[in-house]
Amino acid sequence: MREEILRELRQVTEEEKKLLAGGSVDRTLYCSSDGFIIDSDKLLANGQLIALRAHTRFASFPMHSHNYVEIVYMCSGQTIHHIEGNPPLTLRAGELLFLNQNAVHSVEQAGREDVGANFIVHPQFFDYALALIGTDNILGKFLLSSLQQTGSGRNHLHFLVSDVLPVQNLVENLVWSLVHPQPNGRRIDQTTMGLLMMQLLNCTQNLPETSGNSLVLAVLREIEENYRAADLSRMARELHVSLPALSAAVHQATGHTFKALLLEKRLSKAAQLLRETKLSTQDIIFAVGYENTSYFYRTFRARFGLTPKEYRAQCGGVFLP
Repeated sequence: MREEILRELRQVTEEEKKLLAGGSVDRTLYCSSDGFIIDSDKLLANGQLIALRAHTRFASFPMHSHNYVEIVYMCSGQTIHHIEGNPPLTLRAGELLFLNQNAVHSVEQAGREDVGANFIVHPQFFDYALALIGTDNILGKFLLSSLQQTGSGRNHLHFLVSDVLPVQNLVENLVWSLVHPQPNGRRIDQTTMGLLMMQLLNCTQNLPETSGNSLVLAVLREIEENYRAADLSRMARELHVSLPALSAAVHQATGHTFKALLLEKRLSKAAQLLRETKLSTQDIIFAVGYENTSYFYRTFRARFGLTPKEYRAQCGGVFLP
């Protein structure tokens, strides 16, 4: 990694100064409740889907989980991770560790030269990457599992890619873009992440495939890829299971009903189209699968606190061709 990027990430933060003075990790910086579930709202600005922060050094980071996908890239040195009772995982320079929201883990104390870049990623950010790589592979299934609250599949992926130049270049590009915001940054970052995922597909030969809950993954895949016409009754027939059984499996695995998951996907897609296109609101309503205009307006306002027109105006009228 370029030395100028390392210099920025190596800087001792205010939090780390307190740790060097004998303090401990301040949970209020990360959590919104009493438990140690790191909240994306603490780390992502309003409307932000991805952010970068340097890994906190000079103290052990206690056992925790989070409500987002975390990607850790080791810039220099190493960190040692303990993930749900598995043998300690050593992340060395140039390697990547993916952790979804089901992963419960801790990190041993890191030293000054153990510089890690933590990508804080909202699952919605991976829409473009999933469209590129599909979901019939271990990486696509992992990203889908980030929608689940109870992990039925693999909750972490460790990529030994320190000698894979295209991966290193793409990670560096992503770090640079997040450290130095630029016009069209979100689209650039999503495209870079998509290309990174495509490269990582060539590096999965040493990652054991896990079966997970194939029924639930099939439903999540349908929501991701066919949100406009997704139908649980039809899926139950195609999967040769009863509708109540499939509905219960989805709720048990994700903590949400099929209807709620589909609604969230459609509203997220509508918000993206409002931000990035000149399509009329009526065209967007149709594009995401709704025919009842009043219902869409009501649910959109309940989700975002704004009407579609107000949401588009607040995003600054950023239109892409």
